[in-house]
Amino acid sequence: MTSSTFRIGGEIGVRRIGFGAMRLATEAGAAREASIAVARRAVELGVTLIDTAFMYGWGANEELLVEALHPYPDDLLIATKVAIEKPQPGEEASINGRPEFLREQVEQALRRLRVERIGLLQMHRLDPKVPLADQLGTLREFQLDGRIGHIGLSEVTVDELDEARGIVDVASVQNRYSLLDREHEAVLDACDAAGIAFLPWRPVHPAASTATAEIAAVAAELDATAAQVALAWLLDRSPVVLPIPGTASLDHLAENVAAGDLRLSDEQRRRLDGITLPTAG
Repeated sequence: MTSSTFRIGGEIGVRRIGFGAMRLATEAGAAREASIAVARRAVELGVTLIDTAFMYGWGANEELLVEALHPYPDDLLIATKVAIEKPQPGEEASINGRPEFLREQVEQALRRLRVERIGLLQMHRLDPKVPLADQLGTLREFQLDGRIGHIGLSEVTVDELDEARGIVDVASVQNRYSLLDREHEAVLDACDAAGIAFLPWRPVHPAASTATAEIAAVAAELDATAAQVALAWLLDRSPVVLPIPGTASLDHLAENVAAGDLRLSDEQRRRLDGITLPTAG
């Protein structure tokens, strides 16, 4: 039987179906109120892992979650990400892993989220211009003084993960991965072997909503949607996988959470494993 929970860093127990907050609207008005309702409903449905980042609205997404959920339930983990710099008008966002910038971002995240300790702090991207030991060493300083619980990475290769693990204990990896996008299969395998939480972003590939014939067939057999099948496949793929599907819809939220109760048969799993993946471009 597939477990419905996982302990991040061997310590923080969460339900394996999480919630990605990126799609929540933060501007004032009806859209913001709807986003607050979705965040609150996620917790009511049993979600205990919510993923956000400074980049999502340049802090506004974190502030929205505070308005919706603070004071937080004891079992709720809000994970956030740093290392992306807000662009100047007309420019694009850039990676910044300089220690002084990371210190400022962590301090701001602590203030915005109204916490003394961030349970899981992830590097949104590694900065190729800054030695990895300097980037992760900065987060390690916050970890040693108790203001960060666990450190995670995003969009890394197997080699980068190996190098990072020589510097800090890596509790999570957040790479793009789904039933129809398995580019980072080797990274997932490395996480599985090490017991590192793997949080696939974009866990439901856009093509899954229109469904291949095989996804549609399995969905019909389970009386489920194609998206639910895609999430169930992820949960079945490895016990370290913690999908974080995002939505601004209460209905889709309920469907995503319910996917945690789906069980694939061995035969259904083999059929889904054998799907021919879309080619890049």
